[in-house]
Amino acid sequence: MASTFPEIYLVRHGETEWSALGKHTGRTDISLTRAGEEAARQLAGRLQGLSFAAVWSSPSQRAFDTCVLAGFGAEALRKDDLAEWDYGAYEGLTTKEIMAQRHGWRLFRDGCPGGEQASDAGARADRIVSHLREVEANVLVFSSAHFLRVLAARWLGLPPEDGACFVLATASISVLGYEHDLSEPVVRRWNQR
Repeated sequence: MASTFPEIYLVRHGETEWSALGKHTGRTDISLTRAGEEAARQLAGRLQGLSFAAVWSSPSQRAFDTCVLAGFGAEALRKDDLAEWDYGAYEGLTTKEIMAQRHGWRLFRDGCPGGEQASDAGARADRIVSHLREVEANVLVFSSAHFLRVLAARWLGLPPEDGACFVLATASISVLGYEHDLSEPVVRRWNQR
């Protein structure tokens, strides 16, 4: 269903070695795997024919390389606020490894020692949402899963912790937008592969 209102296309980066293993990859700059590079190239066809007033990327290599391989690197502006969640002491660990140390741990509820809490990621997402609304046109955004989940929650006016309700696969495309007018933000499509 086409919209006459601006749409925000969210693209999660392609697969990395750590994402394939389920390791929390916040600020560690890891490159895409060959499968991740191929999936990023395939994004070009999936985004073909769409026009964007702006293209923004996380500063991470994995997000920016996905953007480049999808054919949008020349137009992209890197924005620090689009960086993935800072996992602090949990960087590089799987959820299973973290829960062996901290039973019942949940990222969106508990955050990370030495890293960010949901409110920290939410504050960054709020700045991005504000900038997106100022553009008043279609924008293409490349980033990482947990941050994009927080961004979706904040787009809808939900607390950042509600990002836990959204799941994203690598090289997925999601679309935020509006329903009846610009005061009704919605999720138009989610986690399309």
